[in-house]
Amino acid sequence: MAVESWLQMLKCSKKTALIHDGKRKIHYLFTDGNEMAEEYNLNTDVLLVRKWRKKSTLGVQGQWQLEIGEPFAAGPSDAEIKENGSNPIFSRTDTKTHFQWRIRNLPYPKDVFSVSVEPPERCIVVKTSNKKYYKKFSIADLDRIQLPLNSDDLSFTLVNSTLIITYKKPKEILTLEQELLKEVKKLKGTSENDVDCKTHGASVSRCQSDGDVDV
Repeated sequence: MAVESWLQMLKCSKKTALIHDGKRKIHYLFTDGNEMAEEYNLNTDVLLVRKWRKKSTLGVQGQWQLEIGEPFAAGPSDAEIKENGSNPIFSRTDTKTHFQWRIRNLPYPKDVFSVSVEPPERCIVVKTSNKKYYKKFSIADLDRIQLPLNSDDLSFTLVNSTLIITYKKPKEILTLEQELLKEVKKLKGTSENDVDCKTHGASVSRCQSDGDVDV
């Protein structure tokens, strides 16, 4: 999908905005029934969360799948904390100019790690020389508009047992994000204190449901 096609798809989707807790929350409903939800920091315009909910071939709505954001942002249960306390935790938290991933709980020195781009597979590969960790992941933003991966744009560091992987955003992505932000800011963001979908029966064009907008 070309940049223009993806941007047009976003512009043509049914969008709902909600301003709450210092965030601009946007819900997208596409013509195929799939949904995307995003959260922006109101002060910095940095994208904090992006997640997807897609329909199966039978038309059944699936669970929300996180693309950007902390996996436990909603608050983990005690069981989740105990289970994942020592296991590596993978998350993506971008900046305005870079894609960025964090892998926590990796108690090895930096020289053990290898982080590389695999162009044929369109992915980034993380591995350790002691064979204690291996991870392969793609950059969804580049896949959506079929941009190639460049090894020169990739870097990594290790801080307090957390591997931080950074990939410089191509100019096409920066332009796309600026255009999308303009569209997002055109939406009249309803304050959560001003509307209650269930009580006041807001129309679908304004508010899909509590679960759809409050992301």
